[in-house]
Amino acid sequence: MKSLFVKQNIRIYFFSIWILCVFFGYQNINALQVVSVQDTITFTELKGTVLDDQDQKPLVYADLNLKGTNIGTITNAEGEFLLKILTKHLNGILVISHLGYHSISIKLSELKEGSNTIYLKEAVTTLGEIHLDIMKDPEALVRETLKRKADNYYNHPAIMMAFYRETIKKRNRNASLSEAVVEVYKEPIKSNKDDAIKLIKARKKTNYSRLDTLALKLQGGPFSNLYTDMIKYPEYVFNQSNLSDYVFKYVQTLKAGANEVYVIDFEQRPEIKYPLYYGKIYIDAKSLALTSAIYKLNVADRELSSEMFVKKKPNRVDAYPTEASYRVDYRIKDGKWLFGYSNIALTFKVKWKRKWFSNTYTLNSEMAITDWEQNVTGIDKPKKRLKPTMILSDEVSGFSDPDFWGEFNIIEPEASIESAINKINKRLIKNGT
Repeated sequence: MKSLFVKQNIRIYFFSIWILCVFFGYQNINALQVVSVQDTITFTELKGTVLDDQDQKPLVYADLNLKGTNIGTITNAEGEFLLKILTKHLNGILVISHLGYHSISIKLSELKEGSNTIYLKEAVTTLGEIHLDIMKDPEALVRETLKRKADNYYNHPAIMMAFYRETIKKRNRNASLSEAVVEVYKEPIKSNKDDAIKLIKARKKTNYSRLDTLALKLQGGPFSNLYTDMIKYPEYVFNQSNLSDYVFKYVQTLKAGANEVYVIDFEQRPEIKYPLYYGKIYIDAKSLALTSAIYKLNVADRELSSEMFVKKKPNRVDAYPTEASYRVDYRIKDGKWLFGYSNIALTFKVKWKRKWFSNTYTLNSEMAITDWEQNVTGIDKPKKRLKPTMILSDEVSGFSDPDFWGEFNIIEPEASIESAINKINKRLIKNGT
């Protein structure tokens, strides 16, 4: 019974894929604004890169927040950020933080409207500061973390503005890119109600027919990223009732700004045969709040893994995941932690039967909360809300107009994504499509 319960949760929690035969040509590109939003508010756009001050390596997922507000963003895989600030906030202070580094504060007036380079210094924590009881019984620490969630996390209804992006690649070539700004109606941590999502603006670019005879589509979209919130939805990874299925091990203590963070490894026990997770969780040493988690699903069983993820496919196609990776980060505001960022990456092998070669596809989705406020509207299920079974790429079309997003904060596009989109455009022009 327990095995069936786990499989059901994984199917609901993580997006499924549809693998479809493609017999259509490329459609014309028309920018689509799902909900009419007037971009009449004046804002300033700030760009830059966050680097390690020693080796100048890009710092991925660095957190940027406008002090005294709920406005923020994160850096992309190149360490780059893009932040749009309303005129009324231009005298504010930007706080940049990253796990294992000292946080810094910069006046917005000191930043250029062009490109900025920001360096963070690595923070070193000595082993002498480690509490021995954490090393001896890390599982007890995790239990206490789950027990304190009502005290450590924002426990009121909230409306969050979020940027969502999903990409599908064949090998290293983009086949699909979809982006959206959504409103997340986040329920209190202690509530049993599920969160709701309303689509504000969206766009996409797909070119399935030029990359393969198969089209892959993600079912779940933004909801899959919401469900990585291990505090709101602990039943999907681990909770008080199934912690005994895992082995926990203390790894080290890191600095996060002025605070210390315990790093705990976890993996399923060898005798557990159904697939569970393995990875690292990061726990604030003072409050014992979960601040971040980076983990993977055990996909060693190909047949079971395929059953979990692949919802629809042609009979002549075999498909199974070779990797399933997840990340969730939380932000702190006025002593309370909130869901802030999520990333899901799936790698699949897809092979036609009676053919020698297979293809590798990578499906990635990420969601970043860029602003939020307490929900005092009394509305927790907005009109025209998305369904958890939605496929974003079926909802929207078009990928043009560089000013499409207006004042909305988004994640700066990675060079690889922009390069792939440009190549697709050039190919279409060359072939007269």
